[in-house]
Amino acid sequence: MDNKEVMKRWREAKVIGNIATIACLIMYASYIDQIVLNFTGHPVSPLQPICAAINASLWVAYGWLKPDKDWPVIIANFPGIIFGAVTFVTAFIH
Repeated sequence: MDNKEVMKRWREAKVIGNIATIACLIMYASYIDQIVLNFTGHPVSPLQPICAAINASLWVAYGWLKPDKDWPVIIANFPGIIFGAVTFVTAFIH
């Protein structure tokens, strides 16, 4: 593979990475609706949000511990820790 192809693939990977980061942020923001349901007396199951929070924590740790911090992975998954944990906790408050 020549240098021009490598640069093209690098640009394509960066675009896909940016799109994936945005999609991940949107996915975790969807927990807001579940938090509202929890507070309005219609609690959701706590299992999925706690699993998401654990998963997001592992991805954040992975991104942080890499020799060159993987900021897109960290930024995309950090809200999952917060929203997953808040959704989990509020599932028991009703």
